[in-house]
Parts: sequence; structure tokens; C-alpha cells
Amino acid sequence: QPADVPWPTQSWPLEEMPAHMDRGSFNALVEKAFTHSEELGETHAFLAVKGGKLIFEKYAEGFGPHDTYKSWSMAKSITQALIGILVRDGKTDIHAPADVPEWHGDDTRVQITLDQLLRMSSGLAFREDYDPDHPSDVIEMLWGAGKDDAAHFAASFPLAHAPGSFWSYASGTSNIVSRCAARALGKSGPEFEAFMRRELFDVIGMKSAKPKFDAAGTFIGSSFCFAEARDFARFGLLYLRGGVWDGRCVLPEGWVDYARTPTPQTPQAFQEEGPYGAHWWLGMGGPGSFSANGFEGQFTLIVPDLDMVFVRHGRSPGEQSKNVKKWLGAVTETFR
Repeated sequence: QPADVPWPTQSWPLEEMPAHMDRGSFNALVEKAFTHSEELGETHAFLAVKGGKLIFEKYAEGFGPHDTYKSWSMAKSITQALIGILVRDGKTDIHAPADVPEWHGDDTRVQITLDQLLRMSSGLAFREDYDPDHPSDVIEMLWGAGKDDAAHFAASFPLAHAPGSFWSYASGTSNIVSRCAARALGKSGPEFEAFMRRELFDVIGMKSAKPKFDAAGTFIGSSFCFAEARDFARFGLLYLRGGVWDGRCVLPEGWVDYARTPTPQTPQAFQEEGPYGAHWWLGMGGPGSFSANGFEGQFTLIVPDLDMVFVRHGRSPGEQSKNVKKWLGAVTETFR
């Protein structure tokens, strides 16, 4: 963080857009995003932060800075931060077998580590699909038989591949990770939420955050943490600054680099889904960038070479979400 720029714990410092950028292309892209179209769907909020200052902010009609927005799977990256805090405090080891009570004895699943869960490489046979016409494991976990105990539901799946041998994006693994965090801390429900606020949200000024818990008291770390767009930008800035906030090491040294270290994937998965780290996606905003991605086009994009964070909320299902990724990539280029 530049020495003369206050940390946005209370409020965001403001700055004009930089002079040396393609403002015409930027304006055209923003106008396109806020004009409802079959290509991009609906954009509800868009923010840009550069040098630790808020330089651009726009909301659609009916939305504003004090509305809370859906995280969907951006919550996975928040879950990764919570594990980092436990690693910082010596309460968990990501390379040790995960603490999952459903797995025991000669069950091969006892070999699965937190690292493999964070990298979506557990090998569990969990199907990720959001098409309501073809109900899948994630829909059943969040709204069906698994909704009262999402981690137990996810941990009950058998192996489809040897642990660590195959990448497959699975929201179920994030809820297993979330419960592992609760077990390492010895707290669940309101006590775990108090930990989230004390060690993460309150530290960075993310006061609007509303994490949701299932009936078993587990943070639904795959999908449900609502917050204002400015607060998602604060979370992005924490990772842009290497896990440090106003002199305090919120995350252990190297944890952000761990988040953006590529996970081995098959060529097909790499081509169809994009490169993946550890509960963070890679490359949307050019080389070195990484992002928290959520269903229907929720994105917190971190671009270190530009010292920037972008936040976009909206409703862009299916192919529209992929188009929003390309749109964010194009927006990023206007600053180069």
C-alpha cells in the first residue's frame, strides 16, 4: 500500500481515473455492461480500485453501494482465507490428512489432504451442475437432502479418482474444508461467525459481510456470504497486498502465493474451465492475475501488475458468465 494512501478500513480513499489509459474503450465497455443484453446479461455493480484507492464505481438502477450482493462461489476464496488464518496460528496443516469423521479405518479417503480439497483434487465423485432440469449434487447439497449438513453430505461421496490425481471443480469440497476449519478451531455456528468477524471481516472493514450457516452450524463456505461490493473490493485488496492489512499479517507469509499457484489439470479442464489455484481462479485479467469467481457472473479480480482490484456483480447465467470473464479481461486491458 502506498505510504500516503490510508487503508480503506473505514472508508475508501477516492482518486480520479489515471490519465494514461484508454478511457474511450473503458467507457464503451462499461456502457455495454450496464445495457441489458443477451451477451452479458445484467450488471448490477462494478468497481475498480487502483493503488489502494477507489477510482470507479457504478450501479444499475435499483442497486446501490449499501446493497448486499451474492457471493455465490466467491465464498470459496473467503473459506481459503479462513484456513490461512488457522495456518498462521498453527491450528491446522494443509498437507496433513483432512479431519473428516466420515473417513476412517482402511477407507482410501483418509488420505485426502486439505491441500487437495482446496485444489479441487480430492478425487471425490461430486457432480457440479446448476441446471435445474438436470439436478446435480450441488443443488441437492444446497437445497435438498444435504442442506441441513452440507459437509456431511459432501463427505459421504465415494472416490472417483485417487486423491490428488484428478482436478474436478466441486462445491462439496469447500463445505468439507469449512467444517475442517470449524473443527480445528473447536467452534461452530455463532462462535465460528465471531471468529470470522474478529480475525477477518472486522480487520479489513468488511462490516457488511453476512455469512450463512447450515443447521449443523457449518459456514456454507461454498456459496453463501453476502456483502456490499465495496467490501468485496476490500477482500480483494487484502490479497493484492499479500495478506497484510495496515501492518497486520492477516494471512501467513506465502498464503496468497499458495492461492495462485496453479493446480495440475487435464488439458480439457484447463480449456473449458480455465486455470485454477487453491480456491482461486487464475489468469482472467492477464498473466499473474487471479480471481474469486461466483455463479452468474460475480467476480473479484486481482491484477497485481496494475495494482488493481475489480469487482463485478450481476446476473449472467450460462454462457453470459463466460462472456463477462472476457469483458473483464478487456476492461483490464484498457489500463495497460
